[in-house]
Amino acid sequence: MASAAYRAGERLYSSYYGEVSDYTKKGGVIASEIMLPPHAPEIYLDRATLWNAVENCEKHPKAQLAYSFDIAMQNELTLEENMELARKFVQEQFVAKGMIADLAFHSPEKEDGGIPNPHFHVMTTMRPLNPDGTWGQKQRREYLLDEDGNRIRDKNGDYMFNAVHTTDWHEPETLEHWREQWAAAVNTKFEEKGLDVRIDHRSYVRQGLDLIPT
Repeated sequence: MASAAYRAGERLYSSYYGEVSDYTKKGGVIASEIMLPPHAPEIYLDRATLWNAVENCEKHPKAQLAYSFDIAMQNELTLEENMELARKFVQEQFVAKGMIADLAFHSPEKEDGGIPNPHFHVMTTMRPLNPDGTWGQKQRREYLLDEDGNRIRDKNGDYMFNAVHTTDWHEPETLEHWREQWAAAVNTKFEEKGLDVRIDHRSYVRQGLDLIPT
């Protein structure tokens, strides 16, 4: 809840912790919004309702509640172009897969007058939503079977199983795909505007460049 409040510059109350997070005086927040997949209840358009539901759904005190991404916007594009590009990317890569996405656009002022650093934050839900709008499971049990197809018990008499993720959202390959797709979206926009500039989601090392990141 505190992370959502900080990113959106809002005052939110966590019923799970009984605490208020107030970032209404935080500067640099341009806009924030929540994007829902079609089967998500509309009550989750309210930020406090959404993240209270997420917090209260988890049983383990150290459970991870959300995926979080910080993505740079491009100084070569207008603010409106950046925001449109961000919404399209989030819709295609996250919301269309069943995630609820909480977006916040930031453009903090540089005190030293340096290069602006516009960016946007995305927090997405980790649990898939069931068709009826209820929260699904992060993992399911895949029971171990013997050669006759019967479940195998351990020495205590309990059925043995492997915990299998219900989505691929946690996979490193999925993160790599998202990074690649963002770079592709930005470069397509650059090309449309006739700009002779491109970005690459790979590190300098992976690109074979002997440069130091700035």
